[in-house]
Amino acid sequence: MNYAKEELLAVTIARLIGDARHVAVGAASPIPATGAFLLKQQNPALRISLLQKRSGNPFTEGSRELFDLAGQGRIDVFFLGGAQIDGEANINLVAAEGKRFPGSFGSAFMYFTAGKTILFREEHSPRVLVKKVDYVSAPGWSPPEIERRGGPAALLTGKALFAWQTEKRRFLLESVHPGGKADDIRANTGFDYDMPAQVPATPGPTPAELRLLRGSVAHVIAENYPEFARRVWGEARPTATT
Repeated sequence: MNYAKEELLAVTIARLIGDARHVAVGAASPIPATGAFLLKQQNPALRISLLQKRSGNPFTEGSRELFDLAGQGRIDVFFLGGAQIDGEANINLVAAEGKRFPGSFGSAFMYFTAGKTILFREEHSPRVLVKKVDYVSAPGWSPPEIERRGGPAALLTGKALFAWQTEKRRFLLESVHPGGKADDIRANTGFDYDMPAQVPATPGPTPAELRLLRGSVAHVIAENYPEFARRVWGEARPTATT
């Protein structure tokens, strides 16, 4: 079955979200948004707060309302990336390799208050997945005396899926995307992690999931991420496939 890498990642994200009631997706996050809306097609009760939404956005004051919801414990899943991510699930959004980035903004607050955070970065290289971040924008774990509602649940990249082991404070390689090899993941990951003897392939989209992605989900995504929709599905408002 043929599918785009972005479709595989979106399906994986939908499965990671699971039975959450409320998912929040930050700006410039088309793949997490695609995964969230795919799950909503299967579970209409799922609430999605999308900061990128171009019309009808309930956040009249932007991120401040999102932070308020998270502070009340009403965000079950959030997504974070970083210029660097290390083996303790710390993220760096400030500076790396002599370059400055937009900054941490509310990443540390969301990392502590959302029920669980899915770390997501398409690039999988030692440049991004480092042994230790240059600057901790948001810590992956906290000492027991620090009040913290949430934390990392998984790390998804363009090559693999890692599960977070809370007690060990390290990642476990859960699956490698089709066509990849465990040795390649090890060679392109700057931090150490656990790995089973046999690493399975990340399950691809089912025919039913692809129909949803290329139909109703693509329509929603095209409204808010038109360039992404054109790149993945070939047009701004694709039609459903059979």
